[in-house]
Order: sequence, then structure tokens, then C-alpha cells
Amino acid sequence: MPSRRPLPPELGRVFSVRAALDAGVTPGRLRDGGLDRPFHGVRSRPFPAPGAPQATEPSAYDVQAQALRAAARAYAPRMLPRQFISHRSAAAMWHAPMPLLRVDDDEGKIVGAADMPLDVSTFGDGHLPRLKGVKAHRARARTSRVVQLDGVQVSDAATTWASLGGTLSLIDTVALGDFFCREWTPGAGRPNVGMRPIATVDDLQRATDAGRRVGVRRLREALSLIRTGSWSPRESAVRCHIVFAGLPEPELNVDVFTAEGHFLGCVDLAYPELKIAIEYQSVLHASRYSQDVERIAALRAAGWEVIEVTATLLADPDAMVALIRRAIARRRATL
Repeated sequence: MPSRRPLPPELGRVFSVRAALDAGVTPGRLRDGGLDRPFHGVRSRPFPAPGAPQATEPSAYDVQAQALRAAARAYAPRMLPRQFISHRSAAAMWHAPMPLLRVDDDEGKIVGAADMPLDVSTFGDGHLPRLKGVKAHRARARTSRVVQLDGVQVSDAATTWASLGGTLSLIDTVALGDFFCREWTPGAGRPNVGMRPIATVDDLQRATDAGRRVGVRRLREALSLIRTGSWSPRESAVRCHIVFAGLPEPELNVDVFTAEGHFLGCVDLAYPELKIAIEYQSVLHASRYSQDVERIAALRAAGWEVIEVTATLLADPDAMVALIRRAIARRRATL
């Protein structure tokens, strides 16, 4: 079997059919089986196989976000000047936390790229894309701002957040806002110290007030709940349930030291005056798990009460809040 003629390297991994023809690629080469066809009029060199070795096993959330980012990059060659990636697809481009989508079947199969349409918005009365795998939206210049992200036109962080107010729950809206507004403050072992947040609460407020928004009431409620010190969507969810229950709002990511100044660890949420720590326990690899066990043991030895929140407990917020309420009452009784 004759070998395929190499493609011009200047085409990159993803390219339009028109660009390839202009570069001298023959129609036959574009039709052969060695190229992927993510969208009509677009070809791509094969991406690494999903099963290729990785440093860590991606979560289901990562799998979905990666699928949307790949679709956005594949669509880019045919994107018109007045179009941009938006909504959930833009959130994926920002690597922002989003709730998991699943196929509604008995197996609870994770939705992959073929089941998640790419969100593409068009300003004004410009051409709406009408092709398989794309969900088209209309956008207004007054309410939408666009930036270049990884070479793709994408709604900016504030626009992305405001566009999702009608589709996300209040807690997921808060978690998304927490992610965009996170401030990288100094502390023991903390990454990216001093890096600017992706957006500010004022940015989100301006995007909310820029014009008519689907879900504007939810957006306004979420604005009052967004905090700049949250490190994960699960931390955001735990905090929201605590606040919704009428309990005092805990401090976020608190560095704990002994009386002698020895660093014990950073806790997700805390009532420092009561020495209560609330830790969300995600699925961890063995080395990280052992470190957490030792850290929590050290906190307890220093007189802290540590409440460990698992995914199962978070799924029953009433039970979680009851644990925290009892811990607060016990600690207050001893003061």
C-alpha cells in the first residue's frame, strides 16, 4: 500500500478544507482515511488515542471538558469573524468547573464528545452555524465580550459566567464564580502566589447588569455568595450548604499552626476561634491519602475537631449540616 503524502506542516493539526486545497493538498488526500472530520469543511490529523498513557487518570469532569476543548479547536478553522465559543463550551476552554452531564440510561454512561454539542454564538444577525455537533446562539455586543484563548475566539470569563445563569443551579453558579474570581494568596505551599484572578466580582456584576439575561435572579443571588478564597467546586458547595442552613460562614483555606509556630496544614473551611476544621475528602491516590491522614491526625492532636466530608455526605446536605451544627454547639459549650 503506497504511503500517504505528508501534509504541509504549516496547516497545523486542525485545518479547513479550503486552506488545505490552497496549500496544494489534493482532494484525494483530503478524502483518505488518515484524517479525522470533526465538522463539515474541517479536517484534522488524528489526536492521541483516548487510552494513551497519562500521568493521572482523568476524572469524568475532565473527560467532558477535554472533549469540548478538542471540538472547539476543531471548529476554529471554519469560525467566522462574528462567531465565538460560548456557554458551557467556553467554560471548558477556561478549564472551569461544570456539573457532570450523563446519558439518561440505566448504565449512567458518561457523555462524550459525540453527545455534547459545541456552543457557538454569533453576534447580531450574522450567519448561524447549522451543522451536526454545534448548538447555535445569538449574541449581542452589549452583553458579550470576546477574547482569544488558545488561538480560539471565546467569550470572556464574565460573559461565560453570566450566560450560564439560566442553566446551572445556584450552587454551581457560585462555584463557577468562585473559580473565576479566585485570588492566589500567599501561604505555605500555595501555588501561583500573586497571580491575578481570571475575573473579579465587579466584572461578573457588570456582565450581569449589561442587559437582559436568562436567569438574572439566580445570577444576582450568586453574586452575594461568591468568595475569592475558594479552591474547588466541592468547597464552594459545602460552604453554600452551611450558609443556607443559617450557620456562621466558615473561613476558607486557613493555615493552621501550633502555639510554637509549627505548620500543621491548610484546612478547606474552618472556624478558627472554635478550632473546627471541615475537610472535603476527594478520591485520592495512596501517597496523597497518607499525607492527609497524617495531617488530620496532627490537627486532632493539637485540639482541633475535624469534620471529614465525603461525596456521600455532601449528597446529604442535611446530615452534613447537622454534624457541623453539633460540633459548633459542643465547642461553644466549652468556651
